[in-house]
Amino acid sequence: MADVDAGATPAYDRMKEVKEFDESKVGVKGLADSGITSIPRFFVHPPETISDLKKPSQACTTKSIPVIDLAHLKYSPLEQQKLVAEIKEATATWGFFQVINHGVPVSVLDETINAIGAFHDQPQEVRAKHYKRQDSHGVMYATNNDLYRAKAATWHDTLAVWLSPEKVRAKEEEIPEICRKEVLAWESHATKVAEALLELLSEGLGVEAGRFKELGFLARKLLVGHCYPYCPRPDLTVGITSHTDSGLTVLLQNQVAGLQVKHGDEWVNVKPIPGALTINIGDFIQIISNDNYTSVEHRVLANPCKDPRISVVIFFNVGNRGDSEYFGPLEELVSAEKPRLYRKFTVQESQKNFLSKGLDSKSIIEQFKLPREAEKSA
Repeated sequence: MADVDAGATPAYDRMKEVKEFDESKVGVKGLADSGITSIPRFFVHPPETISDLKKPSQACTTKSIPVIDLAHLKYSPLEQQKLVAEIKEATATWGFFQVINHGVPVSVLDETINAIGAFHDQPQEVRAKHYKRQDSHGVMYATNNDLYRAKAATWHDTLAVWLSPEKVRAKEEEIPEICRKEVLAWESHATKVAEALLELLSEGLGVEAGRFKELGFLARKLLVGHCYPYCPRPDLTVGITSHTDSGLTVLLQNQVAGLQVKHGDEWVNVKPIPGALTINIGDFIQIISNDNYTSVEHRVLANPCKDPRISVVIFFNVGNRGDSEYFGPLEELVSAEKPRLYRKFTVQESQKNFLSKGLDSKSIIEQFKLPREAEKSA
């Protein structure tokens, strides 16, 4: 290695700084609590990422994601048809929507948010006991699951709890006691909401109501409890970079804003609605629907507020098929008029794609999209 000239600034060793931060186990919550007025260099994003960052007050305020009332779910055939049509339209045009009157008591929503907030609000030395990078099973608490893969870190900490399949499910005693009861209760409530929505999504495609469940979209569940603490330089970093999800996502958030959805060329704020749940579909569902539904980019801004943004997310992904079994557009949705748009692929292929890099935008869609000339012959 070449010597550094006397008086010259030593070369920046990003990986060394990342490793020191990770091994300190303080997380971004610890940095925020320490009263810092700047952020470590490895959190700073390149100009192409931060150039279009818009504060909630600057993003598109004339548009909002659809809000769907589930009060009439299975109330009558006519009401059911209206609900299916609403969900189909929202998922085809936005990929995101909020649901109200979903059957989960407000007290449960509040208890869940408060419990995850309480975990992140514990003294640093208590949180540190849970800090580890144990990906894909049990319980993990860390800053950024892609900290070592991403080009720049993002301003959030995460408690991740794997809920299914059984071989990766966290043991009850592994879940931090301060939020254990609420995590397990939320799994049950969120799964019921997800199952109802998957049935509506299936019906929107004109297939049997249980089709998405048969494909295994309730078989793999991961709960993440994100904390976006105050960031002293929200103009230089983000809470989570722009990305898409995989399957069906059920999000519970507190009243601190920050989530934005890309609609066309605009970033649109997702305004927290008390008592509502935010739903979005991911790349797998877009592919299986043969583009009848759309998976859209979304991101979370770095939090400029003193109060932390807390969100509790359960990802419902395929998980009951072997590595040799293939996914692709449903055969019922492929015709001469609407040819197959994607090649078939295995879950293992998609996971390899994700684990090879940090969060990004629609990489699975791009990887498995067929060239136009190949669509008819696939």
